Amino acid sequence: MNYNKILVVDDDPSIRRIICRILNSEGISTDEASGGLEAVQKAENNTYSLIILDLVMDDMNGFQVIHHLRAHSILTPLFVLSGRQAEADKVLALGIGADDYITKPFSTMVFSAKVKACLRRASLTAATSSNELCAGCFRYICDEMRLFKNNTELFLSSKECLLMKYFLSNQNKILTKEQIYRHVWNDTFIDDNTIMVHIRRLRMKIEDNPNHPVYLKNVRGIGYQFIIEEN
Repeated sequence: MNYNKILVVDDDPSIRRIICRILNSEGISTDEASGGLEAVQKAENNTYSLIILDLVMDDMNGFQVIHHLRAHSILTPLFVLSGRQAEADKVLALGIGADDYITKPFSTMVFSAKVKACLRRASLTAATSSNELCAGCFRYICDEMRLFKNNTELFLSSKECLLMKYFLSNQNKILTKEQIYRHVWNDTFIDDNTIMVHIRRLRMKIEDNPNHPVYLKNVRGIGYQFIIEEN
């Protein structure tokens, strides 16, 4: 299998070696970072298919790395690999933008399977995302800014198109209001009311019952999640 490079971030060189050895044995290329600051620098200056990140690091912890990357619209898939097993840590990491949370010690077979599944999804998305984004019953034509649901066109405003494109590009991920506002409005100042109004209008068009949304859901205290059930 021809995969792109994965960035492995851990301040323990022995852990990095183990993870890289597992990935290399599957034909996956790796790069390494020994701390959070180095990870941020590399993620900003290189393209990776996946980032595997420890939480406990001296210079910049994993939570700070995730928050920084997502706040700067670096949406590379990211797995936390940590010895911290508290449910609160898992909820926080996933809430601010991690795609999976794997605890140490871990099963090599399960770890490899999760990584390959993530890369496979990314590859399929890349193959179809040059002009179209497809998820469940939705199809968005990027060049024409047109959205279809069950092959019926839904007419959206320009901001609603940008929102829908962003959600389709990040389906099933929890997106913070900061991420949404930065990406769609290109501003760091968050206007909660503006986001709420546009989300409400978008729901009126894409949901069968906007008062009980199936696709575009609130995540209390964090933001929104566009959910597409996998068959």
